[in-house]
Amino acid sequence: MNGDETGVQAPVVRWGDPYEALAAVEGAVPGLLALRGGAAGRVDWAVVERGLGTALPGDFKLLAESYPPLLFGDYLSFWTPRPGAEEAWVKATVEEREDVADLLDIEELSGVLAVYPDPGSLLVWGGSNQGDTFMWTTTGTGPEEWKVAVGSHNGDWWHYDAGAVQFTADLISGALQPWGLPPVRPEVVAVGGGTGGKA
Repeated sequence: MNGDETGVQAPVVRWGDPYEALAAVEGAVPGLLALRGGAAGRVDWAVVERGLGTALPGDFKLLAESYPPLLFGDYLSFWTPRPGAEEAWVKATVEEREDVADLLDIEELSGVLAVYPDPGSLLVWGGSNQGDTFMWTTTGTGPEEWKVAVGSHNGDWWHYDAGAVQFTADLISGALQPWGLPPVRPEVVAVGGGTGGKA
């Protein structure tokens, strides 16, 4: 895909159950289970969702409740809120909107894609150490229908018709074509004790 178009990939099966998506990423990354339980308490989702103005997908919330913020394959950071730092995470996520808007302008996609809170727009959930951005496309009747949008640092923009956790599992396992992205090793580390925002 190049910067003036976006493509779509779909999994063979889209995991509708957050536990199935979590099991898929745990199966794709053997060392992940050793970090389970490191989330240090429950996230106050009411604070998070009120601050963002939307509910969030169940797979994302389950991952945040089960694990600390994670870095997969020394590449993909999954930005999840930490208990007690929910407002800081919301602030960091809102600040990401400006970066996404800038990317859309650079790639001349601002007429095709929009930044949350516009209807059907992009909301960031992760990124890479190479400048790739991972977002939800907030379309459908609710967050369980959101799909992943990828904005790679080299100008490739595309969608994956699954949630963020399944996307991560499928990217690492090779179940999807990583258009414009590098291979991601099946390794994981927990990152910092900050807000759970950008690593």
